[in-house]
Amino acid sequence: MNSNSANQQDQQPFHLLEKEEVLKRLETREEGLTSEQAAQLLERYGKNMLQEAKPKSLLAKFIEQFKNVMIFILLAAAVLSGILGEWTDTIIILLVVILNAVLGVIQENKAEQALEALKSMSSPHARVRRSGQVTEIKSEELVPGDIVLLEAGNVVPADVRLLETASLQTEEAALTGESLPSDKHADKLEGTDLVIGDRTNMAYMSSSVTYGRAVGVVTATGMKTEVGRIAGFIAEEETDVTPLQKKLDELGKYFTYIILGVCVVIFAVGLLQGREMLDMLLTSISLAVAAIPEGLPAIVTIILALGVQRMAGRKAIIRKLPAVETLGSTEIICSDKTGTLTLNKMTVEKLYANGATIEATEQLKETPGGELLLQAMTLCNDSSIDEGSTTGKQGSENTKGDKASGTKSGKAIIGDPTETALVDYALSIGTDKRELEKQYPRKSELPFDSDRKLMTTIHQVEAGKFRGLTKGAPDVLLSKCSHIYEAGELIPLTEEHSRKITASNKALADEALRVLAFAYRDYAELPDKPSPDTTEKDLVFIGLVGMIDPPRDEVRDAVAVCRKAGIRPVMITGDHRDTAAAIAKRLGIIDDDKSVLTGRELDKISEADFANRVEDYSVYARVSPEHKVRIVKAWRKKGKIVAMTGDGVNDAPALKSADIGVGMGITGTDVAKGVSDMVLADDNFTTIVVAVEEGRKVYSNIRKSIQFLLSANLGEVLTLFIATMIGWRILEPIHILWINLVTDTLPALALGLEKAGEDVMTKKPRKSSSSIFSGGVGAGIVYQGIIEAALTLLVYYWAHTHYDEGVAVTMAFATLGLLQITHAFNVRSNTKSLFQIGLFSNKYMLGASVISGLLLVLVIIIPGLNDWFGVQHLNGLQWWIVCGAAVSIVVLVELVKLFVRLSGKGKGWD
Repeated sequence: MNSNSANQQDQQPFHLLEKEEVLKRLETREEGLTSEQAAQLLERYGKNMLQEAKPKSLLAKFIEQFKNVMIFILLAAAVLSGILGEWTDTIIILLVVILNAVLGVIQENKAEQALEALKSMSSPHARVRRSGQVTEIKSEELVPGDIVLLEAGNVVPADVRLLETASLQTEEAALTGESLPSDKHADKLEGTDLVIGDRTNMAYMSSSVTYGRAVGVVTATGMKTEVGRIAGFIAEEETDVTPLQKKLDELGKYFTYIILGVCVVIFAVGLLQGREMLDMLLTSISLAVAAIPEGLPAIVTIILALGVQRMAGRKAIIRKLPAVETLGSTEIICSDKTGTLTLNKMTVEKLYANGATIEATEQLKETPGGELLLQAMTLCNDSSIDEGSTTGKQGSENTKGDKASGTKSGKAIIGDPTETALVDYALSIGTDKRELEKQYPRKSELPFDSDRKLMTTIHQVEAGKFRGLTKGAPDVLLSKCSHIYEAGELIPLTEEHSRKITASNKALADEALRVLAFAYRDYAELPDKPSPDTTEKDLVFIGLVGMIDPPRDEVRDAVAVCRKAGIRPVMITGDHRDTAAAIAKRLGIIDDDKSVLTGRELDKISEADFANRVEDYSVYARVSPEHKVRIVKAWRKKGKIVAMTGDGVNDAPALKSADIGVGMGITGTDVAKGVSDMVLADDNFTTIVVAVEEGRKVYSNIRKSIQFLLSANLGEVLTLFIATMIGWRILEPIHILWINLVTDTLPALALGLEKAGEDVMTKKPRKSSSSIFSGGVGAGIVYQGIIEAALTLLVYYWAHTHYDEGVAVTMAFATLGLLQITHAFNVRSNTKSLFQIGLFSNKYMLGASVISGLLLVLVIIIPGLNDWFGVQHLNGLQWWIVCGAAVSIVVLVELVKLFVRLSGKGKGWD
């Protein structure tokens, strides 16, 4: 072996080489490697296994959760509370921080799980030829140059260049996205840019052999295989953060600077006023505690978790908490076609019989020649009806590539997808394959062959009479026909007939239908040793059948909703251009073929050029996994938030590259689900629209909670800052901590349960670059915080001039607390009146207000407890003043909202 052999796995174009050249490059022969050669190569290349991602320790994952500015602020709040002797608050804050970290570890997606799923798809054993002898070895011991034997039912154990084939078909849907099995051969291919789905002389690791047999030579093993390359994508380190995480980090940095600045100013001013250093230190700490939104991370986490719970009830399973919010800002949905936009089951749609094209919904039995066509469709067919099983209508519960599927007839049909479609259609109009087989038993057959593109079966129709039924490619079968069955008669096939049939075939193909032709021939006796030359000639043409994997009925409406919501659907599939275009047109994704691009065409476009032109295309056909990743990344470079749906192994890299990966729960492979942020339990594209709506609602509610918390904290900071500058000792640290604990938490959570507005799916998605303070949130925080501070200071000033210091502090404490509770109702909308929304429309807000109000009032009225908090009883007039101030913020904010509505400046604020 020369030194170059170590590099043989690095993507050599084996499909473009003759068999002899392939064997030469791999330094092997058709008799196979010797045991010594295999051992040397195994040592050189390593085992035929997928490498596992190096797992992080549980401690490392836990520590990573603390790399956040807001978490640092929370920890600072805990330390400050401890300095003040408020150990209860220290414990509470630390518990919040730890809870956040634990939730983060639980929700975190782990690449090693996806790789385990990929490994489970591999074949455990392989039959190989070593030194001319066939033997069975563990698949992990395969090396490049091994001669592998494949037959129906095998899982392909490595990437293989085929040397000999006999009617070989492999199921590659999980790799290519193509719903039909791929016909394989051993001939050299032409072209330099063939995608995986077009490399018909190759068989790839993890695909399955559905028909025929073959001999091939291993060209790549382990991580060098196509599946291995996908595993490499999955194992890459994820560094992206969600828009919300970016905004919260940004928010935390702002608050760090503001808090430090204000505390320094207060401390310096107090010293200049001649106040004691310890007193000013405690005042500065009190101000810092007031400014820190210690409940914010916990509130955001809980709102996201509540969103997850709601979405689970609507068939969208969230695997990562931030995915809920990310969905709300989605601008592009890149969707796989097969099984996602379509049903992933071939369906008969149109037929050509008796000289005319008819819809499959019409009664074929009433058409002359219809019974003959049904005979050919069901009898020249190797699929079978499961005697004991049924499936719900359109209720496929198979994974991509399985042979049994949900059917019109409600019966479970096992076999090739094309053949099961024929049997299913026949069943749906009352023709049962099982009954026909009893009536017309099969006596002989010529199996389908990819070279001749035909299949023939011979049946006994009555004593001394036999009938051959043939199906296959229309152009091939038509050339074998000498007659046609039309108007109930057998007549010679004329040029006019041929032209009409060819035109009908083209019309069906133009609609992206897979077309099969059917013919028959009667015999007086059973043919002896039937062969293609003697049996498949002088046939009688019966008709054509057009099939397609149809789009889901509800998806067109979902696409329309997406467009209305400013979301662009993009189809990415391994299927052929015409098929992809036809489905996309039906769904309303495109209007013409100009928006369609193939993988081969994409390969000719440079990265820079494609980044500029990505908006020109909405459908990508015949693509490879690398293309999918490239498309997703091109959109993200445009600054778009991209969701990618998919169910196959081939979708996994793109699912991981997208801002949010959406896997399919029923038809999805474990690999696709393993790397997804969200899994659709019903495989329904419409559920994505529901999830987007929920995501928008969650983000809107998070912003409301942020506005509420920060306006409340700003009110506290301004109150303390102004009071300190004047020389008032208005509130103690314990007062601020108690207000933050009882009035912030429950009302903020209740805002997280606010219902979505009716117009939530008519607005354009927010830009990922947009500030969390946009849309009136920043303005609301500022003016509402000022109002809170002004009302609190006003009440304190009045009480200070009429009563003693204790009453004044108590009234300020009660006013600030109750102001925040009533203000929570204001934040439910920045433009709509509270009375327009409905004062009692959020029952959670009512409950939160009552509980928070009681907790605030009880520390004032319960003897002993008020001494501990440094407050005292208030009389009736004092309570009236406090409550009047608390309610007045609702009136003031309602006036601001009225001005905003009248001026028209608040459009799109909510």
